[in-house]
Amino acid sequence: MRVFKNSVFNRWADKEKIQDSQLISAISEIQSGLIDADLGGGMYKKRIAVQGQGKSSGYRTLLAYKSGKSVFFLYGFAKNRQDNISKSELRALKLLAKQLLGYGDPALDDLIAKRVLFEVIENE
Repeated sequence: MRVFKNSVFNRWADKEKIQDSQLISAISEIQSGLIDADLGGGMYKKRIAVQGQGKSSGYRTLLAYKSGKSVFFLYGFAKNRQDNISKSELRALKLLAKQLLGYGDPALDDLIAKRVLFEVIENE
C-alpha cells in the first residue's frame, strides 16, 4: 500500500514536527480497525498523539483511504487550536479524496514529480 501526504499536509506536518513513522503507525491502527471517525466517501479522521502527550489533546488528521490501495493524508490540525472543519471544507476534501483514490500509479508518480504529493516511506 502506498501512503502519501499532499503539499498542504506536508507543510503542516513539518511545522508540527510530525514524523512519517507516526503516520505509518496511524495507518497500522486503521488497518486494525481503530478508526476515530468514518466521514464517508473514503474519508476518515484519525488522531495522532503530540510527542509526550496523549491522542485526546493531540492532532487530528483527515485522510483518504482505500484498503489495500492508497492512503492520502490531506489535512491536519491541533485539537487545542481548532475544534473541527466546516461542512464546506469537508465537501471539498471529499472531492479531492475521490479524485486521488481514482488515480493509478503513473498519475501518482507524476504528482510526486510535480511536488503535489509526497510519498511516505516506511523506516524514514
